[in-house]
Amino acid sequence: MKLLIKFALILAACFAATFIIIKATGVLTVDDIKNGFEQLHDAPLYMIGGLVILLLFVDLFIAIPTLTTIILAGYFLGFGTGALFALTGLACAAFTGYGLSLLWGDKLIDRLSRDDGQKHEMRETFQQHGILVLIMSRAMPILPEVSACLAGSSRMPLTRFVFGWGVGTIPYVLIATYAGSISSVEQPMPAIMAALGISATLWLAWAYLLRRKRAPQTSADEI
Repeated sequence: MKLLIKFALILAACFAATFIIIKATGVLTVDDIKNGFEQLHDAPLYMIGGLVILLLFVDLFIAIPTLTTIILAGYFLGFGTGALFALTGLACAAFTGYGLSLLWGDKLIDRLSRDDGQKHEMRETFQQHGILVLIMSRAMPILPEVSACLAGSSRMPLTRFVFGWGVGTIPYVLIATYAGSISSVEQPMPAIMAALGISATLWLAWAYLLRRKRAPQTSADEI
């Protein structure tokens, strides 16, 4: 368990570092993303869709405001098309992270520990709880990328990874793109309410799961 937490924290620190650098340098802001979409407003759909896929894929390597990008995809492309391009971009990022970690994750894990027992425990722990982590990962930034890399490093079967990722990501994308598709500059409330609602729902779900997990431990300690 300690090795899993240590590995997750290192991955999170790497992703967080890109977020801090981008914020500090102002290289890419939400306004820059909005301006990019507005400049392509009259361009063919595939060009706008390409920008959506690129931004969401790049989020694997540098921090991108994912929810904002997905809402803008719905606004500029419409619900169905926006959702399709957004899911494609997120899938590219998730499966790339999974694949890269599947290939090279062992090298980083070996640097952290030479204990085969710890490495086996790490994989078993994520195999057991990883589905929930993938489903709930959209609750906060960085966690989707970290969970995809952990899944690959832990050698989670691809079918389980696809299931966890799909259950957590598809509803998220559908809600966000639909909110974007019915919003406008004059009426931004659907997008704002969707962003707040998605975040609040996921956070509450995380809190509920953590509370349930602690409850048995508390009962056992009392006995």
